[in-house]
Amino acid sequence: VQLQASGGGLVQAGGSLRLSCAASGLTFRNYAMGWFRQAPGKEGDFVAAISWSGGTPKYAESVKGRFTISRDNAKNTVYLQMNSLKPEDTAVYFCAADRFGSGTRPGEKYDYWGQGTQVTVSS
Repeated sequence: VQLQASGGGLVQAGGSLRLSCAASGLTFRNYAMGWFRQAPGKEGDFVAAISWSGGTPKYAESVKGRFTISRDNAKNTVYLQMNSLKPEDTAVYFCAADRFGSGTRPGEKYDYWGQGTQVTVSS
């Protein structure tokens, strides 16, 4: 199983980025997909998740109204559209897969993790 995250970069505060996570080696439609992030010197945090059945996405309070998670099962890809970025959004962002998950389980319950993609927001 591989989860390949991409789309990170350097952006000014107020800008936007779209992260992608392409999955292979698993039946993608059977997995909840989540995004997590880890800032330097901090614990990893949940960002957003979408269930395997495509139900209402879940978001961390800190990103509600600014970030949107979506999935394209035909392309085995999950996206994270990030708008109105803030310096505190700076982190390495990871995607993860949870078999038949609802998108509410903690990160340690996820089955597979991808490598991270760096997002840096300058003030």
